Amino acid sequence: MSFIAELQKILRQNIRDYGMFIALFVIMAIFTVTTKGLFISSRNISNLLNQTGYIAVLAVGMTLVIIIRHIDLSVGFLSGFLAAIATIAMVSWHWGVFAVIPLALALGVIAGLITAFLVAQLGIPAFVATLGGWLAYRGALLLALAGTGTIIIPDETFNAIGNGYIPDIFPPDTGPLPGVHKLTLFLGLVTIVLYIIGEINGRRQKQAYNFEVLTSNIFILQLVFVSALLAAITWVLAGYNGLSWTVVIVLVVVGVYHFITTQTVLGRHIYAMGGNPEAAQLSGVNVKRLTYIVFGSMGMLSALAGILFASRLRSATPTGGTLFELDAIAAAFIGGVSPAGGIGTVMGSLIGALVYMSLTSGMNLMGIDISLQYVVRGLVLAAAVIFDVTTRGRGK
Repeated sequence: MSFIAELQKILRQNIRDYGMFIALFVIMAIFTVTTKGLFISSRNISNLLNQTGYIAVLAVGMTLVIIIRHIDLSVGFLSGFLAAIATIAMVSWHWGVFAVIPLALALGVIAGLITAFLVAQLGIPAFVATLGGWLAYRGALLLALAGTGTIIIPDETFNAIGNGYIPDIFPPDTGPLPGVHKLTLFLGLVTIVLYIIGEINGRRQKQAYNFEVLTSNIFILQLVFVSALLAAITWVLAGYNGLSWTVVIVLVVVGVYHFITTQTVLGRHIYAMGGNPEAAQLSGVNVKRLTYIVFGSMGMLSALAGILFASRLRSATPTGGTLFELDAIAAAFIGGVSPAGGIGTVMGSLIGALVYMSLTSGMNLMGIDISLQYVVRGLVLAAAVIFDVTTRGRGK
């Protein structure tokens, strides 16, 4: 079999895994051309990643919720409400940042557990339970800020979460590559090395158990392509302040949840529950406990998303969290999560969030009317669901 034919076969067999990456590449290429390179500039890519942060965090949690065949409509206004509570705690109660953030995360977990109780113990459909949460948290947000309206956050440490960048190990205008963030380059190099080592070790482990692996040529091509992509992203970010704290937080969240879903018993049970809840229950999986864990996790990530958003705006507003839940759901579906449950990845949700926000960023740079932007984003979401149904049909 020729190399090209072999590559085409691999792409066809793994179209669900590669489709979102191809879509992101195509979207970025189109906007790079139509904006005459402005889209791919260091400043715009840095802003794009910071804007994607809170949606990516929500999309990670929403991915797990959809995998277990549920939905959570309350996460948007829950994020806004907890951001308001955190802001009030800093401004009115004079709490420090390192007390406020755990408070918000803990309240998020409690909110998620309340939703899980309604779903797991009382048997209320998640759509209805979380719709109630959507209304309740919207009202709570308005009540919390009723006397003050928008509250400006004066704490620079808190605001740095959404607007700050990691410090460089060298002054930016000295040494080799003046004006380039050296620490970002170093971290990018370490990431590439760890990626290559991890892929090689994973391939060897699969071969030891006689699992099917990519041929040597395709495997080397994958290593080269991904390494080149990581290097390009690193170079672009290093050209404008380097890695932001928002990106660091998102990468940590994605890394932790990717490990949980791929390397732990808990992760396997989550997918088993999504594939067939009844069979999973009969196999000894505690479905109710998993429901509590997933919704509790969703609540915690909602709080984190609210913190990222409020920090980026440097304020808490009565409209905070509006439509966040729909953005997160769209990012999860675009990233490959199946509406039928049991299918989806954390990495896919991150790519889905990037695709979704890249569309917004690119169309804004092109000056496209907001009404048309909503139409385009709706069409992309519909295309993602059609793609899921089509590929699942072929798989059967």
